[in-house]
Amino acid sequence: MTQPHLARQVVSDFVRQFDKSSIDGLARLANTVLGADYKWRGMYPFGELNGSSEVVEQFWIPLRRALTGLQRREDIFFAGENNVEGRSGTWTCSMGHFMGLFDTDWLGIPATGRMAFLRYAEFHHVVDGRISESALFCDLIGLMQQAGVYPLPPMTGTYFVYPGPRTHDGIIRSEADEKDTRKTLELVNEMIADLSAINHLDDYRCPPELLARTWHEDMIWYGPCGIGASYTISRYQEQHQYPFRLGLTDKIYHGHVARIAEGNYCGFFGWANLSNRNSGGFLGLPEARKPSEMRIVDIYRRDGDKLAENWVFIDLPYYLAQQGLDIFARLKSLRRLES
Repeated sequence: MTQPHLARQVVSDFVRQFDKSSIDGLARLANTVLGADYKWRGMYPFGELNGSSEVVEQFWIPLRRALTGLQRREDIFFAGENNVEGRSGTWTCSMGHFMGLFDTDWLGIPATGRMAFLRYAEFHHVVDGRISESALFCDLIGLMQQAGVYPLPPMTGTYFVYPGPRTHDGIIRSEADEKDTRKTLELVNEMIADLSAINHLDDYRCPPELLARTWHEDMIWYGPCGIGASYTISRYQEQHQYPFRLGLTDKIYHGHVARIAEGNYCGFFGWANLSNRNSGGFLGLPEARKPSEMRIVDIYRRDGDKLAENWVFIDLPYYLAQQGLDIFARLKSLRRLES
C-alpha cells in the first residue's frame, strides 16, 4: 500500500468521525489524530494556529454553531507526494462546500436562517498515521454575498455555487495510474513555468496562445468571490487575467508549501504564493501604497493533454487587510451604526 493511499485512509477516517461528532466531542476526537505539534493555516482573520485545541475552539466550534446541521459536500479528494523542492511528505487535498443552516452570526456576518454554502479547500500533511499540519481555505466573501453584505465593487466574473468536476471522478479512493499522475504534474509544472516567465515581460497582456499550450480552449476557471468564474480562455483573460496583470505591479513569486497530484488532478497552495501591489483598478479598488501577500489555492483537472477545469481560492480578506481594509471589522462597525 502506497503512502498516498495510507494518507487518504487516515484523513477519510478522521474527517468522517469529526463531521459526525457533537460539538462537545470535537476537541477529544481531534487530539487522537492530530499530531502533538499540530499546525493549522487558515484564511484571515484566523491565520496560523497551533495545537488541536486552539483550532477547534477558534474555528470549528464557532463554524458548527453558525451553520447548524453542517454537511461536508466533497467534490474532490486525492493524495500525493509533495513535489515542492525541499518539502517532502505526503499530503491530501479535499475540495467542496460546507453546507448548513446559517442560524448564528459568524465573524460579524449576519445569519440568514437559510441554507448557506461555504466553499472550501483543505490540505493535510500525514506523518506516521497522524495529521501533522493542515491548511483550510474558505471563501468567506462568498458567504458574505449569500448573507446580503457583499463588501466589494462588482466582480469581473460570475460567482455562484460552483460544481465539482464535469467528469464526476474527483474523489479518488483507489490507486491511480502513475503515468496519469506524472502527466498531470508535468503539465501543471509546465504551466507554472510559462506564467512565471511572463511576470518578467514588459507586455502584461499574455497572448492566448501561451495559455493554450496547457489549457483547453473551453477551460472553466472558478475564481474566488470578488473575482468570480470565467469560461473559455478568451473570457478568462478578459474577466480575470488582464485585470490581474494590468492592475497589479511589483509581482514576486514565493512558491508553494505543497503541490501534489494523483491521476488527473493536481492541487497546490502557498503561504504566501506571491506578493504584489495594486497599482489601481484590481477588485475595483484604488491604488495601494505598499505590496501585499496573496495566499492562493489552485486545484486542476486534466483532460487528455490539456487542463480543463481550475478551482481557485485566494485569501482576499487577508490581502485587503494588509492594505488597511478589514472587511469584517468594517461590517461589524456598519451593523452597529444600523442598529
